[in-house]
Amino acid sequence: MKIYVDADACPVKKIVIEEATKAAIPVTLVTSFSHYSNEEQPAGVETVYVDTGAEAADYRIMKLANKGDLIVTQDYGLASLGLAKGCTVLHHKGFAYTNNNIDQLLQTRYLSAMERKSGKRTKGPKALTEEDRNKFRHLFLKSIEN
Repeated sequence: MKIYVDADACPVKKIVIEEATKAAIPVTLVTSFSHYSNEEQPAGVETVYVDTGAEAADYRIMKLANKGDLIVTQDYGLASLGLAKGCTVLHHKGFAYTNNNIDQLLQTRYLSAMERKSGKRTKGPKALTEEDRNKFRHLFLKSIEN
């Protein structure tokens, strides 16, 4: 198993790195050049930089990931592709994307986009709470134990 993180705006990178390092599971952070950092990462953590295009990180993750790998993303489209490839896909708010919930999530995203396109204002995502972080950590640990 390898872990891939859609890292541009991922608020749980530190949790992933901390727990994956303890479990000796390799982590690849995929991020755009606009988020370049000289920060040293622990052994087993690699950063892959991609162009700043809209889906550049998603495409690279899908090129790198294999069946049985774990992907952390908030992007429903990437989650859908990861599930189709046989990956475990987690959201930073502490839930797993599944074949049972992905269609509803994609439909909700589409309807919200249509509302915004027609000029309606929609609410953004709620701020990440400490409870969300704890939920994510618990689900992440459970996912890497299997």
